[in-house]
Amino acid sequence: MSTAPHYVPPPPPGPGVHPPFPAPPVEGRGRRVGVSLGITGGVLLLVCGGGAAAVAGLTAAMDDALNEQVDVVVGRYVQAVQNRDFARSYDLLCPAAQRAESESAYTSRLSATEPFSAYQIGDLDLVYASVPVQLTYPDGRTETVEAELSQNTSTGAFEVCDLGE
Repeated sequence: MSTAPHYVPPPPPGPGVHPPFPAPPVEGRGRRVGVSLGITGGVLLLVCGGGAAAVAGLTAAMDDALNEQVDVVVGRYVQAVQNRDFARSYDLLCPAAQRAESESAYTSRLSATEPFSAYQIGDLDLVYASVPVQLTYPDGRTETVEAELSQNTSTGAFEVCDLGE
């Protein structure tokens, strides 16, 4: 019988031994990460800031367009009332107001009101669908009334329903 010598593995490598693959560099890693985060933040800020500016511009343009439309509609109605042309002002009322009050009752009611000499139309309040109108009377006195509006469902145009307090 022969005994074969047993294989004994060599001891593990000690300190100072190089790994079999190159280690990733560690110098400058924090700086590269910081620069990358800074560039990403800058691009994100530009994109979000540009979007916010676009939304603000669109909102301002829509607001101006709505106020312009309301000025025309309310102006026609108030001008007809100022001229005491009650048949025309009745025709300019929204359908719901015309159903609620006959033309003769409307004419009687407005004939009893004091005539005004000038008016100034304010800005549209979309929450209440109304516009303030400042009326100036011949004696110089002023009064602010609200022009209540509705929107025509087929055309989308605004219509005056009432000029009240």
